[in-house]
Amino acid sequence: RLPLHICSFRELVKLYLSDNNLNHLPPELEQLQNLQILALDFNNFKALPLVVCTLKQLCILYLGNNKLCSLPLELRLLQNLKTLWIESNCLQCLPEVVCELSLLKTLHAGSNALRTLPTQLQCLQELRTIWLSGNLLSEFPPVLLDMPFLEVIDVDRNSIRFFPSLAHLPGLKLVIYDHNPCRNAPKVAKGVRRVGRWSEETPEPRKRSGAVIEITLDEKPSPPPAAKPEPE
Repeated sequence: RLPLHICSFRELVKLYLSDNNLNHLPPELEQLQNLQILALDFNNFKALPLVVCTLKQLCILYLGNNKLCSLPLELRLLQNLKTLWIESNCLQCLPEVVCELSLLKTLHAGSNALRTLPTQLQCLQELRTIWLSGNLLSEFPPVLLDMPFLEVIDVDRNSIRFFPSLAHLPGLKLVIYDHNPCRNAPKVAKGVRRVGRWSEETPEPRKRSGAVIEITLDEKPSPPPAAKPEPE
């Protein structure tokens, strides 16, 4: 459990509680109103403690590797949040409350059980990076086609069989689509890096001797850094 005396450090701006087998937090945590970074990943939370939603200065919140099936509506109170990691939980759909975090720049929702994304996601006009690897997407999420400000899209390790053109997304810099049962590479604008089957071919693989071009794991960009980033 979280030692209560920590809640008396009212000037605290960073609190890392990762990998402690926590399943609840004391209401006294509300006293830490200067917190900007809170790491609760690799714990045993089945629900996000509502006291977290009272910490309105939070910029970065790590909730990955827990047992979350949903997120509370009170999360919308965290209007300064820029980075949200909810990877490796039990989410079957992306909670719509995430779409109300208007300053969100980075969303890591990989390794859940997501099949679709809500259309409200396009309201996040500050969003630049979205990680969706290791989910159950059977098609490329249509809402992402209406988000021209996205710079990085990761849909690695899903079940996508066809990729629409992404050439109209002016902000796109990197798309990772490896390990999908796709028959085509997504078309992208010049200068955009693709990681996946046939990524060096434009726009379709050569049908010669049944060979396809693979990118080795060594060439693939590493996932989001293990070292937790600082707020900008």
